[in-house]
Amino acid sequence: MKHIISILIENEAGALSRVAGLFSARGYNIESLTVAATEDATMSRMTIVTSGSDEVIEQIIKQLNKLIDVIKVLDLNDGKYIERELMLVKVKATAAFRDEMKRMCDIFRGRIIDVADGSFTIELTGSGTKLDAFIESLDKTAILETVRTGASGIGRGDRILKL
Repeated sequence: MKHIISILIENEAGALSRVAGLFSARGYNIESLTVAATEDATMSRMTIVTSGSDEVIEQIIKQLNKLIDVIKVLDLNDGKYIERELMLVKVKATAAFRDEMKRMCDIFRGRIIDVADGSFTIELTGSGTKLDAFIESLDKTAILETVRTGASGIGRGDRILKL
């Protein structure tokens, strides 16, 4: 089962490496990883998407809590949460594809953020399944390049990852 793990970590050199090393050393896979500073510049928030049984996820969380740089760990799957992902897709925008790309962009509530000779770059945000559906709906020959951030998530309501 897919789990989204949020980690509040000290914003110091090597902290990311230690977390990634923990996963690597134990043979756990990281499906996606996002990291950015929080409102407090001394801390970063790391969001890791991984898969595993409940026992494996519990072990990962225990191991993460043992790392010196880790301040707090939260498995978002333990409650209600909001998940979003960003995707940039460069597509052909030649005469044959131009109107179709605009239409698909509108249907999926995307934005065309760059127009070049023969191509559009489209920005989409939403759940991973929404982004997958967008890709599936396009003619495969129209896709030139795809970049995805991986999931970012936050607990709903009073579920807060904070000191």
